[in-house]
Amino acid sequence: MKIIVVSDSHGRNDLLSDLVNQHPDADAFLHCGDIEDEADSFPEYLIVQGNNDYCNDTPAQRVLPFGSHRILLVHSHQFSYRRREEQMIELAKKYGCDIICFGHTHVAEYRKVHGFVLLNPGSLKYSRDGRLPSYAILQIDGDQVDAEIVFLEPKKSKRGFFFHR
Repeated sequence: MKIIVVSDSHGRNDLLSDLVNQHPDADAFLHCGDIEDEADSFPEYLIVQGNNDYCNDTPAQRVLPFGSHRILLVHSHQFSYRRREEQMIELAKKYGCDIICFGHTHVAEYRKVHGFVLLNPGSLKYSRDGRLPSYAILQIDGDQVDAEIVFLEPKKSKRGFFFHR
């Protein structure tokens, strides 16, 4: 299974649409919050609410079954800064999840910790660690789980924003 995971797009609706067009073979599109638009405008995406999502009525978290795996989809602003990872793992255990897709930090990361996959796709609008904006491709093949962080390449446009390669 191929799953596109995004977060913190903060109104970059053009990039959300671009990703759907660029990955027609994807089995799912997940958004980890801070879309800053009506969730109904993006029926391709399963979305959770971020701390900047005032105009939509989406859940704060979702549990999504994919094959033999369960994904916890959260924005992560509801967890304490110093214990974020520990608290997300506790919640994942509660719901029987082994994959955690989260946003809020604007820092892309993919790690395996104590049998859990932690995947933050970064931000489609701007990162907070000096790297380019990004998203992730999550691959699930039976028991195997792997992910790739994809960084957007800068291209000059009339607006001077980043566009996908």
